[in-house]
Amino acid sequence: MSIPKTKSISKIESKMEGMDENSLRYHTLQSARRFKTSWIELGQYLKTVWREKHYKHWGYISFESYCSKEIGVKNSTALKLLRSYYFLEREEPVFLKTKLTDSDKVVELPSFNSVDILRFAKDKKGLHEEDYKTLRYSVLDKGEDPKEVRSKLRNILESYAELDPDEEKRKKQTATINRFLSTLRSLRREIEYSGMLPGKIVGEVDQLISKIEAEM
Repeated sequence: MSIPKTKSISKIESKMEGMDENSLRYHTLQSARRFKTSWIELGQYLKTVWREKHYKHWGYISFESYCSKEIGVKNSTALKLLRSYYFLEREEPVFLKTKLTDSDKVVELPSFNSVDILRFAKDKKGLHEEDYKTLRYSVLDKGEDPKEVRSKLRNILESYAELDPDEEKRKKQTATINRFLSTLRSLRREIEYSGMLPGKIVGEVDQLISKIEAEM
């Protein structure tokens, strides 16, 4: 997929001339040139540039100045790229690794704006797990645009406001109990495999799990 030779791309290419092709600075510029089809790659480079303050060695007093003057990316866009990349690195390492290593699928990347909305939803207190999974599918699997994802998140949050207080309380309690059960099952397997405790105790844990499930 070719990228139109815009003025900003021509400017980036002129900066790349004569630069060490193996340097971080060159690769970051190269990634910026491919930005429209490979924002994840650019986010990866920008993370290194920002975290280790390489831009100072390149003559820029701030990260914002570097982004706007060298690679032609607005500060607000650069911050979204960083946030979105960090989010995928933290929450979706398998997805991120696949997209970074499979260059043939680079055009199938979700919008970084959509990923930023997903990041916001993940950090939103009170968002139900199932609703988050729905948004995740919309962003990472279907590749829906930011407008659609934002609308879905807004509808979800508005639906919470319409819930009966007792129903909302029940949902939160159920979610807490499910997390407890998940932790209990995980610990039970670890205890059984390691042999840290007698089999009798493992059996008692099984009984406790069954009782809780029956109550639910």
